[in-house]
Amino acid sequence: MELLLNHRTIRKYQQKDISQEDLNIIIESGIRASNTGNMQLYSVIVTRDQVNKEKLSPLHFNQPMVKQAPVVLTICLDINRFNKWCDLNSADHGYNNLLWFVTGVIDSMLFAQNICIAAENLGLGICYLGTTIYNAAEIIEVLKLPKGVFPVTTITIGYPDENPEQIDRLNLKGIIHDEVYTDYDEVAIAGLFAYKEELESSRKYVSENNKQNLAQVFTDVRYKKVDNFFFSEKLLKTIRDQGFDV
Repeated sequence: MELLLNHRTIRKYQQKDISQEDLNIIIESGIRASNTGNMQLYSVIVTRDQVNKEKLSPLHFNQPMVKQAPVVLTICLDINRFNKWCDLNSADHGYNNLLWFVTGVIDSMLFAQNICIAAENLGLGICYLGTTIYNAAEIIEVLKLPKGVFPVTTITIGYPDENPEQIDRLNLKGIIHDEVYTDYDEVAIAGLFAYKEELESSRKYVSENNKQNLAQVFTDVRYKKVDNFFFSEKLLKTIRDQGFDV
C-alpha cells in the first residue's frame, strides 16, 4: 500500500540494464491482472534496441525518456490473436466493433497498471506516456502491428536517476460519490482546484504562458481544442484502418 501511495513518475534513468528475468516477472505480473472473460485481449511490444527507440521517439513528441530508458513497452489492444483462435476452431467471432475495442482498451490498461506496480516493486521507475494514441498510425507502422492490434499506451522503465516531488492529485472529497453521483456547483469546483492553482509550479505555468489562470494553460497551451479535434479524427481513422467497425 505504501508503495502505491508513494508513486512518482520517473523520467530520468540510470544507464543500467534490466535483466530478462526481472522483465519477465514484471510482464507476468501484468498477465495476472483481471480481464474480460479471461480472453486477455492485449499484447506488449518490448523495445530495447536503440535504433528502434530512435524511431519511436518522435512519435512521442521527442520526450527524452523514450531514448534514455533501457526498456520501452508499448501496450496494445489485441483481438488478432483471439480471432485467429476462433477461426482455427470454426467459431464465428464478432469482436471487431466498438464494444470490443473498448473492452480491449480496458483489459490493456489493467495489464499496464499491474506492470507499473510490479516494476516499482522491484525498485524500478516508470513513466506512462499518454502520447501513444496521438500517433497510433505511425506507431502501428514502426511496430508492424497487424489489423486487430492497436497501441493503447507506452511505459518507459528503468532504474531511477532522480527522486522528483510527487505530482499533485485531487483529494478524496473530489473523487468519491456516495451511492449516486453528486454534481459539483461552482463553490465546490473552486474549492477542489484551489490547491492545484496555488502551487508554485502552477503559478509559474500561468506566468510563463501569459495566461490568466491554470485552466487556460490546459485549454490554450497543453491540450488545445484545435489539436483535440485533429487528433480525434486521426485516431478514429486509425481505429477503422485497423479493422474495427466503429
